Amino acid sequence: MQRCLTLTLARHSRLLLRSKLASVHCQQSASMSGLLINQPKYSWLKELGLSEDNPGVYNGSWGGSGEVVTSYCPANNEPIARVTQATLAEYEETVQKTREAWKVWADIPAPKRGEIVRQIGDALRKKIKVLGSLVSLEMGKIYVEGVGEVQEYVDICDYAVGLSRMIGGPILPSERPGHALLEQWNPVGLVGIITAFNFPVAVYGWNNAIALTCGNVCLWKGAPTTPLTSVAVTKIVAEVLEQNNLPGAICSMTCGGADIGTAMAKDERVDLLSFTGSTHVGKMVAMMVQERFGRKLLELGGNNAIIVFEDADLNLVVPSAVFASVGTAGQRCTTTRRLMLHESVHDAVVERIAKAYKQVRIGDPWDPSTLYGPLHTKQAVDQYLAAIEQAKQQGGTVICGGKVMDRPGNYVEPTIITGLAHDAPIVHTETFVPILYVLKFKTEEEAFAWNNEVKQGLSSSIFTKDMGRVFRWLGPKGSDCGIVNVNIPTSGAEIGGAFGGEKHTGGGRESGSDSWKQYMRRSTCTINYSKDLPLAQGIKFE
Repeated sequence: MQRCLTLTLARHSRLLLRSKLASVHCQQSASMSGLLINQPKYSWLKELGLSEDNPGVYNGSWGGSGEVVTSYCPANNEPIARVTQATLAEYEETVQKTREAWKVWADIPAPKRGEIVRQIGDALRKKIKVLGSLVSLEMGKIYVEGVGEVQEYVDICDYAVGLSRMIGGPILPSERPGHALLEQWNPVGLVGIITAFNFPVAVYGWNNAIALTCGNVCLWKGAPTTPLTSVAVTKIVAEVLEQNNLPGAICSMTCGGADIGTAMAKDERVDLLSFTGSTHVGKMVAMMVQERFGRKLLELGGNNAIIVFEDADLNLVVPSAVFASVGTAGQRCTTTRRLMLHESVHDAVVERIAKAYKQVRIGDPWDPSTLYGPLHTKQAVDQYLAAIEQAKQQGGTVICGGKVMDRPGNYVEPTIITGLAHDAPIVHTETFVPILYVLKFKTEEEAFAWNNEVKQGLSSSIFTKDMGRVFRWLGPKGSDCGIVNVNIPTSGAEIGGAFGGEKHTGGGRESGSDSWKQYMRRSTCTINYSKDLPLAQGIKFE
């Protein structure tokens, strides 16, 4: 046993050494080769205030003296530009400045705060195409999705402006004469926001616009692989704050890795931590925040299903399933990963979807005609290959795709796999790649049960014309997800509704509806305006 452990540690040490050498080689290659930002084709990056080397800390002033990271384009794996991340000392300074800024921001009336958020939305509108192009270049999603993501931030700003004149609690009937009973809502204070690579603009926007309107200040740590987007967005927001003579630290940013994220999770000065990412990391974040009895808002994984019944309109099913499984190259938390088909329509739907897959236009993500771009990282390509191999071992058949594409960048073929059991381990595993598992079912009860048997509970959808089935699906014995759709895909949520899911998805809610309540603290207030002191429940204490 000891010998095995020694050998394992030795192998681990060799792997670490190789990893470090590879990292050094990559960094040297990035510095020696030309950066995309210096090529005329990408000169538009400078319209966002970006340069070869960019500071990754903002707290009213720009800085950063930590690790220098290079951002790469997933479509060709060429270096775009560099960002200097925050040190823990700079994180500490930023938290202090952000909390000081809250003292100013909290005193501003909510409608006035809404006006600042309106200006942020307008500033984003002016840069929507160029910022969308950056999202496409750095994250890898197609151009129209990059622009659409910025549009989500704009839309939630519009929503938050209206919200700024509507936030309030009820006045409740008091059982005691001469007393008023009411609810008062106040900002929590400092909202920490940790976002993922797949939506490097929109998720921050959902949190930022609502948190600001509620009277909070924000500290943002974006994904380490999309730092240029974090810097560009922060520059746009900072300019609005500075033009209004407000502290820039109201919307602070610290680029960094796990060290900064851990510091935020453990920091009692972070009154609410909003985390978007994997269930694995989210669980660790939740435990760190809970250890200090802090507030958390978790948006984690999803293993989402579309269920197609025998009466479904297949002209709706096919484009919906293709968009939801292929869009963003399968890298949305709401991506359809399981397609459950009634046995009577199974073969026909598989044939039509496989044909549609082969017609998906694959290419450079910033080409307006492209519908499908690369995976974000080389590691994702490895995960894609590993998942396909596991699916084959568990009885699956690849009927479409299944290969890495022979071209620069992290391109893989969108893949369809049939023949797996509904409870096969790989089917119950959320793999963040474009693999669609097709399952065959017989009854409504079976399909509903399969939808709910996975650990995540984010998004779900059925296709049917049976209104009784629709309401059973929406009811207590139907889908257990936070997003429950009918005759539309699992992805593509609107900002007006609350976004989030149940179970291992984390239970958090962002964006619309009453999600604003997560960014505020509620006090129940009783005011005695009489000269008497009656007690509740008729208690006499004389």
